[in-house]
Amino acid sequence: MEIVRSSRRSIASVIDSPPALSFYRSAPSVEVRLEEFELYGIDRLKVLKGISDGLSRGRKPDEMEKLVNELWRANMKHHDASEALNKDIISHFVLRLVYCRTEELRKWFLSMEATLFRYRFRLEGPEIQRALMTNFNLPYKPLSHAEYEGVKEELNQVARSIGASNSADSMFYKVNFEEVPELIATRKVFVHKGYAYVAMNQVVSLVVTQFRSHLSKALALTNRKWMSSIRDLEKDRLTPIIEAMSSSYLGPDYSKPKESAELSLKDIDSVAHTSFPLCMRHLFDKLREDHHLKNGGRMQLGLFLKGAGLSLDDALAFWRAEFSQKVGQERFDKEYAYHVRHSFGKEGKRTDYTPFSCQRVISSPAAVGDHHGCPYRNFSEENLRAALRSMGVAERPMEEVMEKARNRHYQVACMLTFEAVHGCSCDTGVNHPNQYFTLSQKALAARSTGGDRESTV
Repeated sequence: MEIVRSSRRSIASVIDSPPALSFYRSAPSVEVRLEEFELYGIDRLKVLKGISDGLSRGRKPDEMEKLVNELWRANMKHHDASEALNKDIISHFVLRLVYCRTEELRKWFLSMEATLFRYRFRLEGPEIQRALMTNFNLPYKPLSHAEYEGVKEELNQVARSIGASNSADSMFYKVNFEEVPELIATRKVFVHKGYAYVAMNQVVSLVVTQFRSHLSKALALTNRKWMSSIRDLEKDRLTPIIEAMSSSYLGPDYSKPKESAELSLKDIDSVAHTSFPLCMRHLFDKLREDHHLKNGGRMQLGLFLKGAGLSLDDALAFWRAEFSQKVGQERFDKEYAYHVRHSFGKEGKRTDYTPFSCQRVISSPAAVGDHHGCPYRNFSEENLRAALRSMGVAERPMEEVMEKARNRHYQVACMLTFEAVHGCSCDTGVNHPNQYFTLSQKALAARSTGGDRESTV
């Protein structure tokens, strides 16, 4: 089995900082099998994307704490404690390579890792938290007795506001007030002469601030090393994995056509307007209107239809009927039919092409005249509102959708659209256009058989 013998060069040498393993200050000097390199990264990515989804949905802190714990147990736990620690460290540095490459990727990774660190730290008891702070070499010392006596009354007020009976029940740290803006904003600290007095049960904010600062600098360094040497040095092995992982789809496989077609040619128009997500509905409508789509649109819609269960024969008939109105049947058979068969793995290398995930759709660039990509990202606010109205989204849920789209939570915007259109909750979120289609068909089937309209899918 092939071993990534250069992994110490391609991971550990990218980061050059003091050791403190739990703070991810240095990568482990171990050899990592290529498949473990990828699998560890994907497992951690499942955790980070689950956190991102939870934050986008506005989950409360106690809900997020439970979610992070469940995600970590499901994806990162190992029966061997040392192996679990290795997986934790290795997977972090794998994703550090993956997400160092652009400012947008770095920003997302920094936010998700800081959130993960915050809730993992909070799950530890005070004794372990203090030990970790010592191990991390953080520049914070507990308040001395003399200093405590000088501000005891004020700290008693703080203690009562955060749930302690009095300040003697909590250890306090004196730090520069600039380091804890979120605690000041929520009135959870006493501020005096430029210093904030932080209780032990609020100290996570200090630790996360240090963690973010370290990781932000480390990502910038990793990016320089990646661009200057690692990318080309590992172009045949690690680089393809690294460049693909940030847009990886981690859900069910929709690449295989269904054994029995779920989407028939005679029903395609009605189904398109009841069960297609907005990205595919827009492409479908433009195809019906113009009788043509550029390559990006053909790929995005064609693979979606394939994943939804449209057979090869029906797909050829569908595209031929539309394109022949614009280019003629003879030209379609010469120039376009091959590509339809190719997408089903019947031509060329006979590759079974995979329907595009939401991440792939969102990241697909669209030029003037193109209609592929994600409408929640690409449409103007006016056009998006018009499209949502055409789907039957009422004004109140529309405002929630628009807010998520403005804040670049495109998949959450799509999930809210689904809920508004179908009248039921979508606890799984939307990560793939074909998932949207499948959930829609299930919801409509339940409704037609008298199922509960407010049920969860």
